[in-house]
Amino acid sequence: MYRSMARVALRRPLAALVPLLLLVAMAGCSAADAEPVEPAASGSGAFPVTLEHQFGSTTIPAAPQRVVTVGFNEQDYALAFGVEPVGVREFLGYDAPDRPWAPDGVRGQDIPTLGSQDLEFEKIASLAPDLILGINSYIDQADYDKLAAIAPTVAQSGDVPLGATTWQDQTLTTGKALGRDADARALVERTQTAFTDAVAANPGFAGKSAAFALGSSDSGTFSLGADDYRTGWLAELGFTVPATSTEVSFERLDVLDADVLLVEGFEQKALDNKLFAALPVVEEGRLVQLGAFDQDFAAALGFNSPLSIPFLLDVAVPRLAAATDGDTSTTPEPYTG
Repeated sequence: MYRSMARVALRRPLAALVPLLLLVAMAGCSAADAEPVEPAASGSGAFPVTLEHQFGSTTIPAAPQRVVTVGFNEQDYALAFGVEPVGVREFLGYDAPDRPWAPDGVRGQDIPTLGSQDLEFEKIASLAPDLILGINSYIDQADYDKLAAIAPTVAQSGDVPLGATTWQDQTLTTGKALGRDADARALVERTQTAFTDAVAANPGFAGKSAAFALGSSDSGTFSLGADDYRTGWLAELGFTVPATSTEVSFERLDVLDADVLLVEGFEQKALDNKLFAALPVVEEGRLVQLGAFDQDFAAALGFNSPLSIPFLLDVAVPRLAAATDGDTSTTPEPYTG
């Protein structure tokens, strides 16, 4: 049940769960810092390019001019390189065009959508793409074959679990597909600096344990582990997280009693549950509430891109600092979107 809840929370708020907003950050990096690089000249000398992935390999013969993104966060990665897709995966339950970290030129703009849970292959073909990006798309072999028959298609690597591609690898792969290797390395370095600054400002994060509970129901929640890319940012800040994701019943909430507990998509009745409220991490003011699935933080977490990560850190780092400073009077302010 919770595995499917977490997957829906991944897809719909990626496609619809992904959210976050406001707040001046200790991380020293704001959403305004996440500017895309300039578009490449159409006559790039980097082609042809061949990329390996879980379904084999894809050769891109020339610099793409019409890019379609079928991954749930893929459009952010294209936009980070100054490339506006001609079609994107549809988002459900979140106003993705108005996400605050989107470049000014596309914010609020409705780019043609190509399906949400199920892709609309005829519509994709009608857009005449010359590159399809699907690194975080959860496509299977049959879907890949249909897409590859339309245009060169890049899927996720076969070296990591499904949906576990890091933002660094997705940036580098996208950059290679676009003929922008140097720009990709610069984007990774610039984004990594945001983490470096946050860690330097908060040395107390190092070695602290963090639990991240996603969603709630009458029976419990879902704990995200290191096998889910949505915990990668915590590890980069110095926190340790459980090795694997798992369902957690209210009778076993002790597994969430870490140095800091983050919750997202929690209903008020779950927060008021006596077993939950009795956890030491909750009683002692080390609970970080990160809002609902249709808000900006969940979206920033799901997009997990060089554009959204600075926004994510702006919201999360001050709250994590308040949760881990040992002072019960400085409890984290709940994020309300």
